[in-house]
Formats: sequence, C-alpha cells, structure tokens
Amino acid sequence: MAISSYARWMLAQEARSLLTRLRRVRPFVLIEPMVPAAALLPSAQTAIEAHLAQGRRGLHGMVMAFLAWLHGPAARRATAAEAQRRFTFLRLQFNAALTQFDLFNDVITQRSEHKNGPWLSGLDVASADALALPGSYYRAPPVICYLDRGPGAAIRRARTRLPGGGDNPVAIVRVPRERMVGSSIASSLFHEVGHQGAALLDLVNSLRPVLQSMQRGGASQGVPAHVWRLWERWISEVVADLWSLARLGITATMGLIGVVSLPRVFVFRVNPDDPHPAPWIRVKLSCALGEQLFPHPQWRRVAALWESFYPLTGLPPGQRRLLLQLEDSLPALAALLVRHRPALLRGRTLPQVMAVRARQPRRLACLFRQWSAAPQQMYDAAPSLVFAVLGQARAGGSLSPEHESVLLGRLLTHWALRSTLDLNALCGDAAQYRRLEYGSTIL
Repeated sequence: MAISSYARWMLAQEARSLLTRLRRVRPFVLIEPMVPAAALLPSAQTAIEAHLAQGRRGLHGMVMAFLAWLHGPAARRATAAEAQRRFTFLRLQFNAALTQFDLFNDVITQRSEHKNGPWLSGLDVASADALALPGSYYRAPPVICYLDRGPGAAIRRARTRLPGGGDNPVAIVRVPRERMVGSSIASSLFHEVGHQGAALLDLVNSLRPVLQSMQRGGASQGVPAHVWRLWERWISEVVADLWSLARLGITATMGLIGVVSLPRVFVFRVNPDDPHPAPWIRVKLSCALGEQLFPHPQWRRVAALWESFYPLTGLPPGQRRLLLQLEDSLPALAALLVRHRPALLRGRTLPQVMAVRARQPRRLACLFRQWSAAPQQMYDAAPSLVFAVLGQARAGGSLSPEHESVLLGRLLTHWALRSTLDLNALCGDAAQYRRLEYGSTIL
C-alpha cells in the first residue's frame, strides 16, 4: 500500500527532530570547563573536533536527503514500510554518531576534575614521549588518557574503526584509577602505548613469520613447537610489554607484578584463546627481557621473588610441565625479540632505536642521586626517563611510596603546565611574527 500523507508527515517530523537534536551537539571547546593546564594537546583537540564535525555534517546531509526523498515523487510510489525502513536506518546512524560523541565526552569530562585534570594532561605528555622515536619511523598520533575502574589499562588505538564507522583520530588510553599516582602507572600506560607503537611499526606481523618458522623447525633451540605456537598467539601482548620495559626498565616489571598478582588459579592458567600470556610466565618473560636489555643482578632477585609468591608446587603435572617448557624457552624468545629487525626500522632493532643503553640501572640510580641534590634537573628531563629513574629508586629502596606519590603528582602537574605554557609561547611567537610580517594585529 502506498504511503499515506499522515505517515509521510509523521516521518518528516521525526527526521526534523533528529536535526534539532543534532544542532545541540556542540564542540567540546564550548561546553567543557577546565583549567588550561588540564586541556587536551591542540593536536588531539583538533583531531577530535574535526572528526566529530565531519560526522555531524555527514549526518545532516543524510537527514536532508531523506526529507528530500520523502517529499519527492519516489516516496509517493513507496510503501509506508519502506519509508519506515529508511528512517530506521537513519536513526541508527544518528545514534552511532552520538555514541562517538559520548566516547570522547567521557574522556574529556574528567579534565575538569580537581587535580585529576592536570594529572591526566601530564600523562598525555608522558605518553607522547613514550611513543616518540627519533628517526622519523612513523608519524605518531595524539594520545589522550582517562581514568576508569579496574587494575589494568586498555587502549583504543588511533586509526582503528569506531562504533558507527570512521577511523579513530586519536589513541585513547584508559588508565586504572587505583594506580594514581605512582611510578607503576607508567607500566600500564606505556604498555598500552606500546600497542600503538607496535601497530605503527607493524611489529606483530613482522614477528609472526619468525615464530611460525620456529614451529616448523620442530624442537628449535630445544623448544617444542607447541610452545612457539603459544608465543605466536601471545606476541601482541609480549611486544607491548617489551616496549614498556625498554622505556622504563625495572619499573615496567614491578608495575606488571602489581597488575597480575591474582589468586593462584588465574596466575597459572594457560589459555591459548587469550591474547595475554599466563601471568606467571609473563612476569618471568619480563625478567628475561630485562636481563637482555639491562644486565643486572636485580632481574634474578625479582624472578626469585615472583617464584616465592607463586611456587609451582601443587600444580597438576601437565600444567606444571607446560609452564616449565615455557620457562625454558625464555632465553631463546628474549634473544629473538631484542635482535629482531623489522622492515620499518630500516635495519635497526627496537632496543637500538629506543636507546636502552642510556637507561641502564646503574645510570638510573646515579641520576636519582643527582636529582636529589638538584631537583630542577628532574623537572627538565623527559617524562619517560623520570618514570624510569623513580621506579628504579623505588625498586632499590631509595624512594618511599609516600614520597614517590607526592613527587609524581608535582611532576604530572609540571608537565601539564609546561606543555600549556610552551604552546602559549609558541602561539604568541607566531602572532608576533605575523604582526611584524603584515603590520597588523591578529584578531
């Protein structure tokens, strides 16, 4: 049956109602109150606003196209059911657009919280530092952080598909609220940044063929094929752990222990369908990688401490045998990872481009002593190096948890303030240049 005039009128009213609600979706810079130091970095703010504005324009065009169809000759030949199907699809698109707005709104709203706002901005600065690689290997996307429940962090990587369509313009890292504020927060944060960095360098896809060749080689280096198969399954999380470790040293391992210290049944569970290694072997791998990157007796002490927390005694024989096989594979796997030369690094290894030699434990301890005598040097240093130094001092007993928390709160605020003032100075210099260039004031 052809669509009635009443049905056409009702659907037109509903479509116009969508337009009314769409006009109420305002840019975040007009609706979110926050101190300047808590604001997103301009690259992130611009990317988010541009993405949402493009979505609003597209949705507005779809609504107008539907109204034009509804009042045109084609609709008069259509049935009410067909018109309703078209409108239902349009409303689903509208809801998807609002879902994206809410996703970013949840992230940005926390910037108005007292203390947490500037601290999150400081974590943005630290994340950018952790992701940056000298050598123009990739163009790093903006990273923004927000707080949420739970012991672990998570990332929605930049350039991945958002609900409702379109690519995410920024990397969004969910930070565990319970880790604010201590050096262990960097372990979770830099692990998630490592997922973004690994995607930009295509590390996982470059490592999988290597691990598959180890499986085909049978008991390659004394490691059974099924063990290499498990490492291939877990390689995404392993690479992210490597990134965090290369940036932070022992800070990454101690932070990891804080996350995966769970009841025994979960610590020893080996699940081939889970992209995360079993917590017990994951910590042991972190120690093995640490020994490769930063040779020092501390790694054996931490590994022994972890074993004392979770001894293998009492496990079923098959589970214990598999964990021991995984443990036996750690030297070969760690050597493979630190010597891997992905194509996008142009013949270099990840430890080389991340300059791990500059973050050896003895140097970090020396820097902590220097900074204790001259604190301004710490405030001038790169955030990732600061986290590594403070985590090393904490692990070595030179820094108490109470002092660490106070110090990091000040540092996060300082990084947020410094980035804001540097940006304002840069904008001021640019405006001054334009006044000199054109002889007029920029309004």
